[in-house]
Amino acid sequence: MNRRDFLKNGILLASLSPFARLLAAPADKKASGISFDPGKISRKRFRNTALALPMLGFGTMRIPRGAGDAVDKALWQRMVDKAMEAGLNHFDTAWFYVGGKSENLVAEALQKYPRSSYTLADKLPVRSIKTLADAERIFEEQLKKCRTGYFDFYLLHALNRRHWETVKKLDLIAFVEKKRKEGKIKNIGFSFHDSPDILQQIVNAYKWDFVLLQINYLDWVGYRSKEQYEIASKAGIPVMVMEPLKGGRLANPPERVTRILKAQHPDSTPAQWAFRFAASLPNVLTVLSGMSAMAHLEENIRTFTPLKPLSDHEKRTLDVAARVYRKSGIIPCTGCNYCLPCPVDVNIPKNFSIYNDYKAGGSADQAEDAFDALPDDEAFTSCVNCGACLGKCPQKINIPEEFKKMSKELNIS
Repeated sequence: MNRRDFLKNGILLASLSPFARLLAAPADKKASGISFDPGKISRKRFRNTALALPMLGFGTMRIPRGAGDAVDKALWQRMVDKAMEAGLNHFDTAWFYVGGKSENLVAEALQKYPRSSYTLADKLPVRSIKTLADAERIFEEQLKKCRTGYFDFYLLHALNRRHWETVKKLDLIAFVEKKRKEGKIKNIGFSFHDSPDILQQIVNAYKWDFVLLQINYLDWVGYRSKEQYEIASKAGIPVMVMEPLKGGRLANPPERVTRILKAQHPDSTPAQWAFRFAASLPNVLTVLSGMSAMAHLEENIRTFTPLKPLSDHEKRTLDVAARVYRKSGIIPCTGCNYCLPCPVDVNIPKNFSIYNDYKAGGSADQAEDAFDALPDDEAFTSCVNCGACLGKCPQKINIPEEFKKMSKELNIS
């Protein structure tokens, strides 16, 4: 870091971080509700129950792949075994994950363990529900795929303005309540992708047990995660966190961001900073991570064994890092693939990934070579501006407009 950057960052660090108040952590572990068992991942008590969840949860959207993009089942089993050994025994799956295979893969990997030794979360795919018969059929199939008689946590998946109307029209809250009475659901929640005003409507409609929100230090302001977190906290709803690394982007941020973080902790990775940010929020119960490599799992276990909440100075450092990151021009794609399939087969997440690598410090020549390596129909230059992807992106990215900007900036057409 040169002298100019050092002085500039010093001025920013001296200002009051918007993270500081909400990240203020109690001084003692009893007040925080966090348990620190030697050699095990830190845990947090769920409401006033006897259940304590690991503060790191295993998300299963990005299960490891091998040759030809096939799931590497042997590696997946080793990762689940490693997680269970470390006390990471909360698993989060969904109907759509891994092309509809995630629930089966989770069940296969966990079949060697007693059902009482882990907690399992699954989700009702609201976007695919047209009738109550659909909900009934999918729910029962999920139980079979997961080889279980109940879900510890069950969510109405990816609620937004449109999906919330479906929930109300079909009274899907009554549906999941019925399943709870049957003993097939223990706790009812929802995941969310929309603006704070819609979240407030949903929060007001029911006494939810928990909520899954997208929270990371970059989205705290831009995606309005701070407002969403405050709404849930004010209502007394425990928060589970998704996308703490923003689809991996915060594990490999722009070079200037990395320099800011390394200046304070040379031995800490950007990913560790991001996880500690989300986990330090007092009302966060667990932070989900979609780990696709053993190295990711091992590093994350170290980060949470035990969890070290951010200090005030570290909060201010992340505030600076977030401001610098937002100025980099990186597109906020998380690689969730909800925008796919494209009618003309453009691989939207792959194109954004190449562009973001360029914005994070790569060269224009490297980006051009990467785009050239894509099959013609997968490249962003094949976009016909049909608009089929609009409204599908949880991050609210105007995909055709971003492609136009990329074409102009890189002089690729």
